[in-house]
Amino acid sequence: MTIFIGVTASRHEISWLNQFRELIEEIPEITEAYRLTGTVDYILKVVVPDVATYDRVYKQMIERLEFNQINSMISMEELKFTTAIPTSYL
Repeated sequence: MTIFIGVTASRHEISWLNQFRELIEEIPEITEAYRLTGTVDYILKVVVPDVATYDRVYKQMIERLEFNQINSMISMEELKFTTAIPTSYL
């Protein structure tokens, strides 16, 4: 199953960002991570076999670092996936 996690940082400091980077590197179920503009600071893509495994990932995150908010969204269906980009962008 694929879960997207919207993360709002508890502090906007380099030390927090460095700890966050270390944390997401250590969790193999987090397959993608992006820093965003807007109301959510980061979005993570998590791939797990079941909810129990996701719960373990979630607990790993909150044990290691303080977050202002974590919003989990379970993907119901993948509508499109591609790694192709228009050649004019290369």
